[in-house]
Amino acid sequence: MNQVLIDQHFSQGTLTPFGKIEMNPSSGILNYGQGLFEGLKAHRTANGRILLFRPEQNAMRMKVGAKRMCMQAPTVEQFVNAVKQTVHSNKRWVPPPGKGAMYIRPLLMGSGPVLGVAPASEYTFITYASPVGNYHKGVLNLIVEEKFRRAIPGGTGEVKAVTNYAIIYKPIAEAKAKGFTDVLFLNAEKYIEEVSTTNIFLVKGNEILTPPTSGTILPGITRKSIIEITHVLGYQVKERAIPVEELFDAEEVFCTGTAVGVNSVNSITYQDTRIAYKRGAGTVGQELYEMLTGIQTGRIEDKMGWTVELD
Repeated sequence: MNQVLIDQHFSQGTLTPFGKIEMNPSSGILNYGQGLFEGLKAHRTANGRILLFRPEQNAMRMKVGAKRMCMQAPTVEQFVNAVKQTVHSNKRWVPPPGKGAMYIRPLLMGSGPVLGVAPASEYTFITYASPVGNYHKGVLNLIVEEKFRRAIPGGTGEVKAVTNYAIIYKPIAEAKAKGFTDVLFLNAEKYIEEVSTTNIFLVKGNEILTPPTSGTILPGITRKSIIEITHVLGYQVKERAIPVEELFDAEEVFCTGTAVGVNSVNSITYQDTRIAYKRGAGTVGQELYEMLTGIQTGRIEDKMGWTVELD
């Protein structure tokens, strides 16, 4: 689904086969990284329905990001309709229950030419999709990254800017070369922030802790949903700054995100000390995973009003 901004309004949009797109060499996204993206999934239920999960939240997050990046964003209605049309035209590719999901990627780009350092004159909004399996397979072993910073106060860490992602390639590559699955980033004061593409939660006794989204951490939609689910299940979540030393006291650690859902962490290594955590049956992370995926796939009644059924 391709829509172009004309006279401050996005066009009706067209559905075209997946393929290459033409781009001006001096476009804002190519020269200055003026771009945002979102990610959400469509799930097929046991009775064949197709459900989207909270697409309006992605639309609103893109609007917030566009304001930060001096971009024009589609309305919530335009965003959701584009997602629906993209999924509907590709519904045969939505995997059967238990075999994965369809991942939808909405992309907002500064497509207009601009040589000076300034916002682009034109913007293009595209959505495309692909069937996917589970993002993380196997055991999740993290290493705390102390040299590189994913985000800084006043930067773009709290929006889903395209420029946030290439900077994490190097620390991830170094971590994987040492046998780790992924990286846990800290801020300059050595408080926990997030894993490379996911938010993080710690379970300590009756408390579930997660860092606050106060400028450098992406406000994940799965994160938000998990916090709301914990309240329904009778848990209490505290959003506060978490010193890295508190990793040693946690009983469980799990990550949340569109790609991973809820993914329990097996271990975290900090300054050559490996800390192991509980995972699997009977853990808080597993309970939250079952609740979240149950709602997303229609196995559990959606009393939260989160799912949108494809017509």
